[in-house]
Amino acid sequence: MKLTQKTVLKIKDFLVSGEEFSLIESNKKDLLITTPVPKDIEKYYQSEEYISHTDSKITLFDKAYQLAKKIALLKKVRLIKKLNNGSGKLLDVGSGTGDFLALAQKAKWNVYGVEPNSNARALSHNKGITVFENLTDIHETNFDVITLWHVLEHVQDIDSYIFEISKKLKPKGVLIIAVPNYKSKDAQFYKEYWAAYDVPRHLWHFSKEGIKRILEKHEFMLLKIKPMWFDSFYVSMLSEKYKTGRINWIKAVIMGTVSNLSGIFSKEYSSHIYIFKKQ
Repeated sequence: MKLTQKTVLKIKDFLVSGEEFSLIESNKKDLLITTPVPKDIEKYYQSEEYISHTDSKITLFDKAYQLAKKIALLKKVRLIKKLNNGSGKLLDVGSGTGDFLALAQKAKWNVYGVEPNSNARALSHNKGITVFENLTDIHETNFDVITLWHVLEHVQDIDSYIFEISKKLKPKGVLIIAVPNYKSKDAQFYKEYWAAYDVPRHLWHFSKEGIKRILEKHEFMLLKIKPMWFDSFYVSMLSEKYKTGRINWIKAVIMGTVSNLSGIFSKEYSSHIYIFKKQ
C-alpha cells in the first residue's frame, strides 16, 4: 500500500519509553499509521501498567478496570452465543489472561487462545485454557467464531494476518473485531493525549470505512457495527492522566458520557465491535 507522508499528529509513548511517534494518513484518508515502527517492539509492552496482561486489583483504577472487564466479558459471551446459536468452536486471538475464554468454556464452547505474552499465557493456563504463543502454532481449523478484541491495531502485517485467520475460520464463519475509532468525540477532544493511540504498540488506527475496506479485500462481509460503551470512560481516564499527570475521575466520566451521547447521533463511538461473515 503506497502511503502519503502527511503527518496528522505527533504522539508520545506515555506508557513506557516517552519517545515520540508520528501518525501518517493513508491515501484513502480512512486509516492512520504509526511511524516509525520499532524493530524491538516487544520492549514497549514491558510495563506493569499494561493491565490487559495482568489480573491486578491493587489500585482503585485496577479495580474499576476489572469490574468493567467482567461486565464486558458477559456481553461478549452473549454476543457469540447469539451469533452462533448457542455454542461452538471459538478462537480468541490476543486472549490476554484468558478470562473471556474461561467464561465461554463455562458456556459449553470449545475454546482456544493465542497470546504472545508469556505472563498472560501462564495466567490463562492456570484457568485451564489452551493458549498458543502464535497464530501459526494452531493447527485446528473450521472455527465457528474467531474474535480479536483490541488486537488488529497491534499487528504489523495486517493482510497476512487476516489471510491466516481466514484459513482457520469455517465457511460462513463469524469474525469479530474490536478496535478504537480515531473519529470518536473523545479522540477529537484529547487529540495527542488520546490514550487509544497508544503508540507504538498500536501500529494502525482505524475508522469504520478503513477497517471495512481492509476486510472486504479478504472476502469478509460486514454484518453489523456495535459500540463499546465502556471504552470511552476507560480511555478518557487514561487520557486525563496523560494530559494532566493524574486521573481526574469526574472529567473522565463527563467526557466518556459526552462521547457516547455524541456517538448516538454520529455513530462514531470510542471503540467499535465489527461483526464480519466469511463469504
